[in-house]
Amino acid sequence: MKFSEKQVVATSKFLSLVLRHKPQVISLDLDSNGWANVDELLRKASLAKHPLSLELLQFVVKTNDKKRFSFSDDGSRIRANQGHSVDVDLGLTAIDPPAILFHGTAERFISSILATGLQKRQRHHVHLSENKDTAIQVGRRYGVPVLLAVDARQMAEDGVSFYQADNQVWLTEEVPSRYLTIVSTEWPKLRSRFP
Repeated sequence: MKFSEKQVVATSKFLSLVLRHKPQVISLDLDSNGWANVDELLRKASLAKHPLSLELLQFVVKTNDKKRFSFSDDGSRIRANQGHSVDVDLGLTAIDPPAILFHGTAERFISSILATGLQKRQRHHVHLSENKDTAIQVGRRYGVPVLLAVDARQMAEDGVSFYQADNQVWLTEEVPSRYLTIVSTEWPKLRSRFP
């Protein structure tokens, strides 16, 4: 690898900040669909003391394990695929979800989730996965992981819309607790309380 892991991680975090949450940090303009001009991003990042090369930017987009970012077809624009807290329209079309989707969380959030369901909070959507391992990895970032199964088929039958981002993450407005089941946890006390 030509770039250090530290460079790649720092760049990914920086891109998440300016493409998903705070473009104003470097005075970056996002269009209504979340796209930023690549040349402007490179120039303004450099002025903000976070120099990026096009080569590093391309490497981060190509190798990001969660496929958080994508380039436009002509490579002149870049955007985050989902997870925005700024107002953007990703142009997503509602589609039928798989029967079951998964959400990874941490044990410390379970009581609240079982009481109120999964809420989008500052983001545009709740993020769900078709892959159990991916969901568990997400939960592990926040503490002892708990895997939740979402009865997406029943939600869709009940009129709830689902979308799929370019990086295959499933999105919905919220997941009421009645559609949730604890599948697994690494915390034995939780397993015994919620069979």
